[in-house]
Amino acid sequence: NDRYVGQNDRWRHSLWLEFLYRRLVLARDLLTPDGVILVSINDENRARLEMLMDEVFPGRRIGSLVWRTKDTGNDLGQRFSHVHEHVLVYANIGFRFNGRATDRAKFRNPDGDTRGDWAPRPLTTPKTLTERENTYYPIQDPKTGYWYPCDPNRVWAYASEKKMPEGQKLRTETIEEFISKDLIYFPPCEPSEVMLFETREALDKAVSLGKGPVLPKKKTPLFLPELPDLEFWVGKKIAPGRPSRKDHWTSKPESERIAPLGSWIAGVNEDIELDGGDEDDSPDLLRSTRGGIATDEVKEILGSKAFHFPKPITLIRNLLRQASQPDDTVLDFFAGSGTTGQAVLELNKEDGGSRRFILGSSTETTDKEPDKNICRDVCAERLRRIINGIGEREAPDGDFAYLMLDKIEPADLRFEAESNHAFQLLSLRVTHCAAQVPADIVKLIATGDDLSVALCTEVTPDAIDALARLPGTRLAVYSTRPDTVQEQLEARGKTVNSYSLAEALMRGQGGAT
Repeated sequence: NDRYVGQNDRWRHSLWLEFLYRRLVLARDLLTPDGVILVSINDENRARLEMLMDEVFPGRRIGSLVWRTKDTGNDLGQRFSHVHEHVLVYANIGFRFNGRATDRAKFRNPDGDTRGDWAPRPLTTPKTLTERENTYYPIQDPKTGYWYPCDPNRVWAYASEKKMPEGQKLRTETIEEFISKDLIYFPPCEPSEVMLFETREALDKAVSLGKGPVLPKKKTPLFLPELPDLEFWVGKKIAPGRPSRKDHWTSKPESERIAPLGSWIAGVNEDIELDGGDEDDSPDLLRSTRGGIATDEVKEILGSKAFHFPKPITLIRNLLRQASQPDDTVLDFFAGSGTTGQAVLELNKEDGGSRRFILGSSTETTDKEPDKNICRDVCAERLRRIINGIGEREAPDGDFAYLMLDKIEPADLRFEAESNHAFQLLSLRVTHCAAQVPADIVKLIATGDDLSVALCTEVTPDAIDALARLPGTRLAVYSTRPDTVQEQLEARGKTVNSYSLAEALMRGQGGAT
């Protein structure tokens, strides 16, 4: 939310960038070696944010995803309408998107190949005859003698020995080598489907009438009057269909059969035509509903339009499906309506994962709405209802702790901080979990492996007795009188590490030991 910066403030962009800079530096320090950060931004502010991301995450830019947010226009002048947003992607070196695994069921063996199952791959490349003249040539099936014309708008991907310049060496195999190794599949056809033009006049007439050979699916003519070497096809048997290259399942490890993630986030029902028609060779495609659907999703859960411009659950869930592993921790600095938390819960239900979420939000109060609390009344309430179940929707397993942060200046820590602050900080540090603060003066934080960790809010004889009864022979105790606690417990045969309450507050904010 950048509305807090004055519209006419000449430094408004600098203030906004500084606001984000502090959080991005924190995100960078928290990012795991295989971690990734995804930042959603509109087109207006993308350029500024990307420069900031480059500064905070130098050399770690992967790219950006483009999400079409709406189908309707919003003409802002110049007959131009903003209908998309960006998701910037920066990651540490160990990160990889999950991609899409190849479908093993698509590998078959219709011709009884002794090398086993294979899948057909396109023999063409998106280059025209003008762009790549040396890969425009006819292909013949040596077993049937049938010929296959080249598409002038999408020529063959491999060179031919007959069209190679003298002395030139290729890095890849030629089409003749593929054919000799039985790596080209020629689709069977009926003799009645084969075309034969006995004279040039018959060929020219067929071309002029559009009755020459065509692409099987698109029915695009393969012969045009201006094409070179039409004379070659006189007297040749021209087969329908298109030859393809055999990709045997055993030709490479299964771990390498992963299609990468594409940068376009398509609509749920958007019809996408794959270039070349091969799904396995194309990037994996994320899909999402439009932005307006998310408002209805929040309304369904909370009963009202409680949050402006939420992200759709399909967008966040599909991003996390690609970017996370089943045991990852997902942090959302600007959680808003809690879509990220719901996405994590649903993904865990889907794949049996144990992902955890940390959501950060604020009250977003204004002078007109002093009691507004988006974090409590929208984000946390949404997750609570999702976990408890809504209508006939099956509830996912999960739980969460709702915490409010108190900001205390370091110099005032000893005077303003409370024992409850210390308990939560130590719980998060030692157990990685927030817990309800016990009412007892001795608050047990963790126990195990012959060690108990406790917080003592008031050092009294009863408190010492309670500490002495804790399980384990070793104790770690935080209190207002650490020397007294250590002296009293050691007198009772306990091995004690005794710390001050102030140390609990300071140490609790550091990393785990």
